[in-house]
Amino acid sequence: MACGAAGQEMKATEEVQKIVDEVKSQAEAKAGTTFNEFKAISYRVQVVAGQNYFVKVKVGDSSYIHLRIYQTLPHDGSRLELTAIKTGLSEGDSLDYF
Repeated sequence: MACGAAGQEMKATEEVQKIVDEVKSQAEAKAGTTFNEFKAISYRVQVVAGQNYFVKVKVGDSSYIHLRIYQTLPHDGSRLELTAIKTGLSEGDSLDYF
């Protein structure tokens, strides 16, 4: 991985699901809706002054969203902030930087 570039897309882990769960209310507020399903499917990580997580999340039968979640460095408390969301996506949509 090049410095500052997002890594390879990987299958979501339990840790990534916990991160996604923590920002669910932020995602609902930004999307202007509530999600009955909120399951992390895959993710990519970009190391910056902290980490950006790009996560594909299943929110319905064939509905997906992509989240960009910023996690601060440990000395800043490892706080999580949803910085961007893409809605209206499908399973086949590529998880790219946004």
